[in-house]
Amino acid sequence: MKPAVLAMLTLVVTGCGTINTVFRDDSVTSRNLAKSSSYCGTVPRVYSGVMYDFCILHAPPADSDNYGTVQNVYWPVIDSIASAALDTLLLPYTIVRQNDEGSIEIAHKQ
Repeated sequence: MKPAVLAMLTLVVTGCGTINTVFRDDSVTSRNLAKSSSYCGTVPRVYSGVMYDFCILHAPPADSDNYGTVQNVYWPVIDSIASAALDTLLLPYTIVRQNDEGSIEIAHKQ
C-alpha cells in the first residue's frame, strides 16, 4: 500500500501549480502555459500556483471532444485548493521573489 500512496503523491505533487511555478525554472512555467495556449501573459509569484491553475483553465480546450473531463476542468480546480494552501505557506518567500524578480512572463507561440 505504501508504494501506491507514494506514487499517487508523486503524481499530485508534479502536477501541482505551486511546484511548477515556485520550485521549477520560470522557463518551464512559461513553456507549459504557452503549450496549453493560455491567454495569460504573466503569472504573479504571489499565489502563483492558484494563478497557474487559473491560466490552465483560461485556455482553449485541447480536445473539444473531451472538454469538461477530469483532465481539462476538474483537475485544475482540485489542484487549486492544494495550491492555495501551499501558496499561503510560501508567502514570505514568494513576496520577496515578486519584489526582486517581478512576475513570470509567458512567452506565447508566434
